[in-house]
Amino acid sequence: MSLVSEGEETANTGPSLDSEDQQERIVARRLRIAARIEAKRWEAHGEHPDSTKSQTEGPRRSHKQIEDSRQRLSKLVSDGTQLVTNIQVASGARETQRRSEEEELRRLRVEKVNNEAKSSFEKFEDITRKWLLGPEKRIPQELWAVLDSQQQQCAQLIEDKNKLIGELNQELKRKDDQYVKDLKKQGEDIDLLIERMEEQVRNLIKTYREELLQIEKSFELERRELLDQNRKKWEQSMQARRDKELESLMNRIKKVEEYEQQLSQLRVQDGEEYNVIKIKLETDVQTLQQQLQQMKATYQLNQEKLEYNFQVLKKRDEENTVTKSQQKRRITRLHDVLNNLRMKLEKQVKQYKEENQALTDDFNRIMKQYKEIQKKQRHFSAVEAKKFHDIWVMNEEEMKQLVQQSLEVDRIIHEQQLGLPWKAPDLWFMDNVGPLEVQPKKQKTASTLAQEVMAVTAAGSVPVRSAEEASVTPPSPPFSPQTVKQILELLCDESGFLIESKLVQLLSPLDKDERSLMKLDSIFGALRIEVEDDVYKLVNFFLKYKQQDKSPQDGEVDTQDSVSTSTTDETRPSTSHITDLIHPNDVLRALRAFAMEFHRPRESHMRQPWSEERDSSEDSAYWSTAAHVIPESRLKVWDALESALEKYFDVLTSRSQLITETSALRQQNTELRMLLHQYLTSRINTELEIPPTQILQVNFVQT
Repeated sequence: MSLVSEGEETANTGPSLDSEDQQERIVARRLRIAARIEAKRWEAHGEHPDSTKSQTEGPRRSHKQIEDSRQRLSKLVSDGTQLVTNIQVASGARETQRRSEEEELRRLRVEKVNNEAKSSFEKFEDITRKWLLGPEKRIPQELWAVLDSQQQQCAQLIEDKNKLIGELNQELKRKDDQYVKDLKKQGEDIDLLIERMEEQVRNLIKTYREELLQIEKSFELERRELLDQNRKKWEQSMQARRDKELESLMNRIKKVEEYEQQLSQLRVQDGEEYNVIKIKLETDVQTLQQQLQQMKATYQLNQEKLEYNFQVLKKRDEENTVTKSQQKRRITRLHDVLNNLRMKLEKQVKQYKEENQALTDDFNRIMKQYKEIQKKQRHFSAVEAKKFHDIWVMNEEEMKQLVQQSLEVDRIIHEQQLGLPWKAPDLWFMDNVGPLEVQPKKQKTASTLAQEVMAVTAAGSVPVRSAEEASVTPPSPPFSPQTVKQILELLCDESGFLIESKLVQLLSPLDKDERSLMKLDSIFGALRIEVEDDVYKLVNFFLKYKQQDKSPQDGEVDTQDSVSTSTTDETRPSTSHITDLIHPNDVLRALRAFAMEFHRPRESHMRQPWSEERDSSEDSAYWSTAAHVIPESRLKVWDALESALEKYFDVLTSRSQLITETSALRQQNTELRMLLHQYLTSRINTELEIPPTQILQVNFVQT
């Protein structure tokens, strides 16, 4: 109730949760949370918050100052925002008015264009109809009148079009001027907006600083008041404590004096009574001692006999009781165990049947889906293979055509341009049709690798290879034969549960290596290890498992591990170098982990012909050979020939220009000769006193 009343008082005197202002609601929530925390703190100290209510009747001065500052700042921000946004509102109003006027002008303009187009179309149809009347006119004057009328109408139509175009151009020019004015006005608005924003920021910074100073002053004043109040309260409490301690000390001294007087009186009284009682008791003790000696003599013998018989009977009774209770508890416990085992058996049988049925249904459904997926995959693989083959053949044919063209160009250049004999290169790739087929790499079987490794002697000799194998240089194996042999021998010794008992009996008379090879065949078959890469994976996993240093958790017991370990302790090798690779006790766990992590499923293990991926390692070399059918040296010859032909072309071009200029000069010379001959044979020369012919002859003689 105190928390509710305090919250109500705070809500009445301070910010309200029902206010429309979001900041005021946030401040009200913060004040309410602070009041709750303060009340919990007073309760934790063992004091009631109502005891200090008289000291905090109203809101704290700092909170009041914060609220006043917040309101003033909110009002200042809202006024500044309104002042800044007035420009945007005015600009939006102007833009709205401009758009409405523009829409009205556009409507009038569209209406004017439509009316003009309609009238022009009518005039054009009228002109077109009058053209049909021309052939009917037989009199030239009438035909001329019709043509003049048609010409005037066409001119009028063109004049209307030009007038409309002029009006639209004037309106476009007016729009450009208006656009420049709008840009200028927008720049002025932006400058005014920036000026107001800067002024608002300066005012806000100044106001924030002033309000922050006022808040700090209020906090400092409130802090001093709280310190004075707490100091006075502390001094009053300490004075009261000192008064109470002095009063309790005086009371204690008085009580001690009274108790000492009472103790002295009691000592004197008890001493007198003690002497009287002591004399009487000594007399009674002597009498009782005499009677006791007589009774001891009478009952001593009977007491010893009864005690002996009682002890014997009691011992037997205790033994019988213990035995009976033990048998009852054992029978009860066994009955409970039997009932629990029966219930567990029934539940497990029911659960296993349900799980078996569910797993069977899931297996059938998944197998059906898997067969459908296999069918789809075979179909898509065949389609993709055919598509790949067609694209390959298409690109190959195009490549062959380009190669033939390149070789033909190279032959023409050598024979015709350079005059050199041409020899065709090796075109082995031209005989190929379709994608390249690369033979897969052959690997040794796991049994062959095991046989070779087992042939390694203790001295580290290399197994003897056949002549065919010796002719080919094999890649170096990732592990030494000694390491592989040690791992395989350890696997033979610790994986006896993977071999049938009949096979073990049949292998007993064989040598150790032959027996190990036969065991490894069975183990490889059980683990589906087929090629040498699988064996190397197994060896690598065993070596890494040694480095991981895994140990079984407390309480985990594997029956197969314990059985196999106990059965193979006698046949385990005594050499210490094997345990450096992996401990024999960890072989089964490592083998189980290897089977879970690296074992391939049966479906993926049986490779299907449609699931094999094509080896594309030779494709790059094939296409690179086709791309470099013309060697680099010939390309350099082509470049040199191209530069020489370009120079030769430039020479021929200059010669062609010179020949053209020479022909033009010859034509001009011929024309000048004709003019000169015409000038010399003209009659005007005979009428002149000094004809030009004589001057020409004199000049010719002098020269």
